[in-house]
Amino acid sequence: MVLTASTMLTLGTPAPDFQLPDVVSGQTISLGTFATSKALLVMFICQHCPFVKHVQSELAKIGQDYQSQNLGIVAISANDIQSHPLDDPEHLLAMATSLGFNFPVCFDETQDIAKHYTAACTPDFFVFDADRKLVYRGQLDDSRPSNNLMITGQDLRVALDAVLTDQPIPSEQKPSIGCNIKWKLGNEPSYFG
Repeated sequence: MVLTASTMLTLGTPAPDFQLPDVVSGQTISLGTFATSKALLVMFICQHCPFVKHVQSELAKIGQDYQSQNLGIVAISANDIQSHPLDDPEHLLAMATSLGFNFPVCFDETQDIAKHYTAACTPDFFVFDADRKLVYRGQLDDSRPSNNLMITGQDLRVALDAVLTDQPIPSEQKPSIGCNIKWKLGNEPSYFG
């Protein structure tokens, strides 16, 4: 496990489009899927990562808590399943089902979408406004698997509440920290230098 921080993509960046299969429904999910949503939360997660396991119940709770608030949510897993078979679509489906995720969980087999979003770690969070411009990127909250802080989702929830009520988004945004995305050999993105 390599401890990795978010790249902190430039605020205002347009949401990259994608077309990825939802491991639960089998449907193709894209930006257009969320065309009527006031805001969009894109989360890069996986099944095996201890940082994701630490917050996975909170991710399910966010899905439930914002279900009626015109927020689109999609989770994307981009890990290389040759080196990390527990992140394959079958295991992602089991994860989504057991946790009761009410949002699509997509598999980015080529890892192209993760690169377009400059995703670096799991979990990694990106919030886009109604114009699909980036307004938040960073951590869920200050809790980590080893620091015994309560999982609240506070940082992400404050950003979601602000964008959904047309309030200013906090300018102080802390990077998410987690396992590095498991890139296919020779497919590592250039944004890691």
